[in-house]
Amino acid sequence: MSAGCVRWVLSHAVRTVCGGSPVYTPPALRFTICSKRCNIIAASWRRSAFSTEVHNTEQTPAAPKKKKQDPRANASISSIGRKIPERQIQVISAAGENLGVMHRADVIRMMDEEGLKLVLLSEHKDPPVYQLMSGKQIHEEQLKMREKKKAKAVPVQVKELSFSVGIASHDLTTKLKQVESWLEKKHHVKITLRAVRRESAVNLDATLEQIVEQMEVMVGFVSRPKVIRDGKAAVCILRPPSAKELSQKGKNKAAETQPANSTSEAAQSETSSVGSTDTTQGSTQH
Repeated sequence: MSAGCVRWVLSHAVRTVCGGSPVYTPPALRFTICSKRCNIIAASWRRSAFSTEVHNTEQTPAAPKKKKQDPRANASISSIGRKIPERQIQVISAAGENLGVMHRADVIRMMDEEGLKLVLLSEHKDPPVYQLMSGKQIHEEQLKMREKKKAKAVPVQVKELSFSVGIASHDLTTKLKQVESWLEKKHHVKITLRAVRRESAVNLDATLEQIVEQMEVMVGFVSRPKVIRDGKAAVCILRPPSAKELSQKGKNKAAETQPANSTSEAAQSETSSVGSTDTTQGSTQH
């Protein structure tokens, strides 16, 4: 920057500070005042230009705190041992009876006396809920949880089987046994019954249902027999029976057995009464 420009900047600053006062000032006094004010401005400019202080107005955002997950949240059912973190807990017996709120010392003494283990059921309740179990009960619960996980993870496979109406009885028996083995493995089975060529197909759906009834195991239907391909074939999809269906079948069998037993007992009583009557008549004749 040239000397003329510096002089103009300084004079402009002096006029601004002085406010353009009309009072006459001698040249010597004017020079002294201007030099002092120039020194002040220059000093302030040096401090602002060469300051080493750094003003960081931006604040670093705090890192979000990670929530601590309970290691037992996703774990399978297992014994916690003798280290009970809570002083008071709600206890359920091995038979499923609610024993109420107990002190952990009493629970540990009961575990030692009965040879049981303690399993956490719900830690979100107040107080937490625990259950006393034997080693066999824990093992059975673990097996149930594994079976549930497998049932959710493994997709259902659909096996297909096709044969015609004129199939030989021996071949039909072999195919039905194959269907039974697939159902035991929890697969679904799609059966297609075809009509024989150059013959009229009549009631293929009823024929297919009769064939399914010949199986030795109980089955369920995903879709019942129906006619397809303009009456040239019939199809159905089988599945393993549910627990509800199995229990209902057991009840039906029990209901059918009771009347048969009562009928046989009545027949036996009639036979015995007839025999006693014949014996009485014979003795009377003598």
